[in-house]
Amino acid sequence: MNAHLDTPPDDCAPGRLRPHVHPGGLPPGPPTRWWGLPLLRAMRADYLGFTRRLQERYGDTVAMRLGHERTLDLFSPEAVRELLVDHAAHLVRWERGIEVFEQVFGRSVLVTEGAAWQRQRRMLQPAFTPRKVAAQAGLMVAAIAPALEQALPAGPTGGLVDMEALFQGLAMDVILRTLFSRSAAEDIRGAAEATQALSRVAMQEMFMPMTLPDWLPLPGKAEKRRALRRLRELVGRHVRDRRAAIAAGRPVPQDDLLALLLNLRDTEGPQATGGSLSDQEVFDQCMVSFQAGHETTATALLWWSRLMAEHPAAAAHARAEVDAVLGGRPPRPQDLPALPWLTATLKEAMRLYPPAAALMSRRTTADVQVQGWLVPRGTMVRITPWVLQRDPRSFAEPDAFRPERFLPDAPPPPRGAWMPFGTGPRVCIGQHFAMLEMSIIAAMLLQRCTLALPPGAGPAVPVFNVTLRPQGGLQLMLVRRSAAPA
Repeated sequence: MNAHLDTPPDDCAPGRLRPHVHPGGLPPGPPTRWWGLPLLRAMRADYLGFTRRLQERYGDTVAMRLGHERTLDLFSPEAVRELLVDHAAHLVRWERGIEVFEQVFGRSVLVTEGAAWQRQRRMLQPAFTPRKVAAQAGLMVAAIAPALEQALPAGPTGGLVDMEALFQGLAMDVILRTLFSRSAAEDIRGAAEATQALSRVAMQEMFMPMTLPDWLPLPGKAEKRRALRRLRELVGRHVRDRRAAIAAGRPVPQDDLLALLLNLRDTEGPQATGGSLSDQEVFDQCMVSFQAGHETTATALLWWSRLMAEHPAAAAHARAEVDAVLGGRPPRPQDLPALPWLTATLKEAMRLYPPAAALMSRRTTADVQVQGWLVPRGTMVRITPWVLQRDPRSFAEPDAFRPERFLPDAPPPPRGAWMPFGTGPRVCIGQHFAMLEMSIIAAMLLQRCTLALPPGAGPAVPVFNVTLRPQGGLQLMLVRRSAAPA
């Protein structure tokens, strides 16, 4: 573990936090001083390290007071599933997080609650089944192949490649093509930069009690305005063009995500109305696809590539598997079951470095019980995959890269111990899309090159800004293979 994660700041220093049972039979947790401001400061400085130390000192269920908030951290798979699955009907998303995300995603499936969320989820689910997602594979390959050829260095000795820029560009190109069947270099660059900017600003604003108006001359506000304007213009332009083409009777793509969104009808279940998504809902769902579909995929691949470079034997195994199964041709959805080691390396990378490493927060709307503890109505409950997925009780040698954990004949981890896409009713609707996209990109990259750390590369230091990224980015030495696909 990195040293900066093991250095206890402020109220998490050894000797300061003592087991303390709160009045009313709540779980143990740190004593509250100054309305919890020192705890908030420690969380903001190093959220992942702070939560890991909470578990080490207080156990799997930890209660705190932060200002007027009663909070609870859950660190065991059993507690997480009990909350998110058994008590799903008595949970809503953390209001502050929703306020921040709603400015970007509008009233989309990512932020809505209650009947509005149920309707959107019910309508969107058919568009993200494995069969529907598999139909997008051709669009993915069409985006990935030329981008890789352009990005990989020429010559037998290869060269350094900015992996963050590579994967951001690839993931954004895939989103543009699968959403709109079109892509342009300026759209790729602009949208990728905008999504990164919004992530940085969102992380800052989540730790504030309220969002100040964006027109104020404050740090990050100008960057946020530019990013929102760029994304909204891009998405709005594509949606307007598609609507205009349909109205004029011109041929339009029928197999991209925008076509699916426009054709969706609420026809399933007893609450079905037969209606379609409104123009605003279509726009909002496209905005979600940009941020969630681009950033989480690019982040997962970033860590996967670093681990492949650090573990050449594991990379050679994956490369040999890809060569044996594909024989130089592009991957197809039906190839993935024959690539178990490649899939295992991706899953192990997401275990060690989950893109959504923390801040899966819920508010209880009724009194519930979790692991025998009373969780009063109104409690804010936090779940941190970073801690869950590095717990030695669930994963032997938890900080080691061991893809064999996820091979088909390996014992599965406890339910709730590995959750890169969440769990319960609000499990990520795009998980099949993400796994297909990551698998295709990983296979096509291994077909074309080998990956290695540059000389003198230090250990990776994760930085948490909504998603988890390596501090200072990531450069790897990529060398073209002699038998690379044409």
